[in-house]
Amino acid sequence: MNPALQAVITIGLGVGGCLVYFYGSNLFLDKVLYPPRGPNAGRNINRANMIRPWLFLFPAIVLLGLYLAYPVVATLWLSLNKQVGAGSEFVGFANYAQMMSEDKFWESMKNNMVWLVVVPAMSTAFGLLAAQLTDRIKWGNIAKSLIFMPMAISFVGASVIWKLVYDSRDAAVAQIGALNAIWMKFEGGVWSVLFLKVLPVLLLVAFAAAVAYVVWGMVRVLSQSDRPVGTLEKVARALGGLIGLWLVYVALSWALGAVRADLPYGVPQQFLTIPYWNNFFLMAVLIWIQTGFAMVILSAALRGVPEDTIEAAIIDGANPFQVFFKIKVPQIMGTIVVVWTTITITVLKVFDIVLAMTNGQFQTQVLANYMYDKLFRAGDWGVGSASAMVIMLLVMPILVWNVYNARKEMR
Repeated sequence: MNPALQAVITIGLGVGGCLVYFYGSNLFLDKVLYPPRGPNAGRNINRANMIRPWLFLFPAIVLLGLYLAYPVVATLWLSLNKQVGAGSEFVGFANYAQMMSEDKFWESMKNNMVWLVVVPAMSTAFGLLAAQLTDRIKWGNIAKSLIFMPMAISFVGASVIWKLVYDSRDAAVAQIGALNAIWMKFEGGVWSVLFLKVLPVLLLVAFAAAVAYVVWGMVRVLSQSDRPVGTLEKVARALGGLIGLWLVYVALSWALGAVRADLPYGVPQQFLTIPYWNNFFLMAVLIWIQTGFAMVILSAALRGVPEDTIEAAIIDGANPFQVFFKIKVPQIMGTIVVVWTTITITVLKVFDIVLAMTNGQFQTQVLANYMYDKLFRAGDWGVGSASAMVIMLLVMPILVWNVYNARKEMR
């Protein structure tokens, strides 16, 4: 059967099946099971109203149980067993011990932690910047469309695009990779020093200063006696402060490294094979994709900021930077947290980009790719399932935090 026709039939059966179920079940409930007539009409109406929500939720509950709850339980069971011939043997936490004894697992954990810090932070920051700037220009809607466009591209498609950007050819021929084409223009002169040393150092120092300011704002709240702070918030702020200090240290270390670096001018670079830095070249792909998502959500939040608070700040003499950072950002902090945590969950599941661009080689392994290698290449279902459980455990605190915030806002 033609794939297009098959897709149309599948969609038709799916939508038609849902309509038949909801209409038919509602009709059966009102006409057969609890008809609203006779001496027990009132009781029947109340019972029908009690059952109706569960009737409508039943397909979703069944599907969630079948495709979410059951796989989690089955994966947990597989992680505690070892394949022996055609059967399996219960081995407890032996698979976890084996996984933790492998260097590739710790490499993937380290890389995932770096991804978790860099990608959500940069995507949210760029999205917030784009949301603020595009709302202030006439052709802002066109700019938003262009920035959001990568969201319509699959991760594999984006990986192919960026693999061409990072492509490297022999120095004697023209470079088709945009990054190497730019790199080959630098020859060590004044412009090379300005763009490859002075500018990166200034940007890294500015980034370190901005992060230090954010850390100071997060920690300062803990010392204020006029504002009650819950235990969970204290822990979150302290953890955020530690991560921020680590970012400041890393940024200043990079700035010092940029000053001391002896750059290989005139030599095309294999960017995806450079240890450590190649992880950041991979992260650029996901940042490029997720910035559009962050921009759309944060743009809507910024438009929801009451105009009277902005006008009051301007009347009091606040400049545009103060209006943005002290009036707008605090009022949309809840939305920023939601965007941040949503991108964080996406980062924990990142797989396509690494598989398509490096296949986890050159020290770029991540947890999802490690799990894929164990499950489908090595055929080790025990260790592969154990790594899947690790990913789930890392996602759980973020989900709990989102549920906590949602309930807090509802109250």
